[in-house]
Amino acid sequence: MKTIQMKGEVIPDNFSDVYDWLNYQYFSPQSVSDALSEANGEDISLEINSPGGYIDAGSEIYTELMEYPGTVNANIVGYACSAASWIALAADHVAMSPTAQMMIHRASSAATGNSSDMMSEYNALDQMDKSFVDLYSKRTGKSPEDIYQMMANTTWMNAKTAVENGFADEVMFENKEPALVNADGSLSVKPEMINKIKNLLHRDAEVSKKTNDVSKPSENKKKEPKKDKADDLDLLLWS
Repeated sequence: MKTIQMKGEVIPDNFSDVYDWLNYQYFSPQSVSDALSEANGEDISLEINSPGGYIDAGSEIYTELMEYPGTVNANIVGYACSAASWIALAADHVAMSPTAQMMIHRASSAATGNSSDMMSEYNALDQMDKSFVDLYSKRTGKSPEDIYQMMANTTWMNAKTAVENGFADEVMFENKEPALVNADGSLSVKPEMINKIKNLLHRDAEVSKKTNDVSKPSENKKKEPKKDKADDLDLLLWS
């Protein structure tokens, strides 16, 4: 059985270069698609520790898993929060470590503009909530009203509570001593930082290309002190 690691944040494919540069853990629709192609229909096990992330990327991953022909097992070893919770529920069987946590909540976003823009954003969030209510309700057997209230309350569940509520099928290691698992429940890279960091990445690549094109540096040119990439990143994060 092939194990697919789902560690870190759920991100769109075009954010992967930034996360790679920052050395942050993530998984994306493309990384999951590649792993599923490699598995080639054999049974797979998802090892999940994720605070969640972007709804559109999570939806792609959920759909890929639902369409996969082999048996899908999910082992939640840390967090399965927000988008990661319904990614886990795409599995045929969900097991949770005794120290793991699952969290469900209502969709959230941000918008600017006039009253029509605000109404459009409200409608989008409302439709997302209804989709997740339907998904959770179908999987757990709980009523849509109960699920909606759990989402509105931003409900956290340990392994035993998740099993009792139908979100998981079993608690791992029930006859063994549990191992402690830690995870950070917030997004490391905010959406507004992505473009800034991309610009920095592309600028560094362009500088490197120009440097490589120069066959011999001018002997009379005064050397400028080298700028530390970490200094650039500090300015971006605090701007």
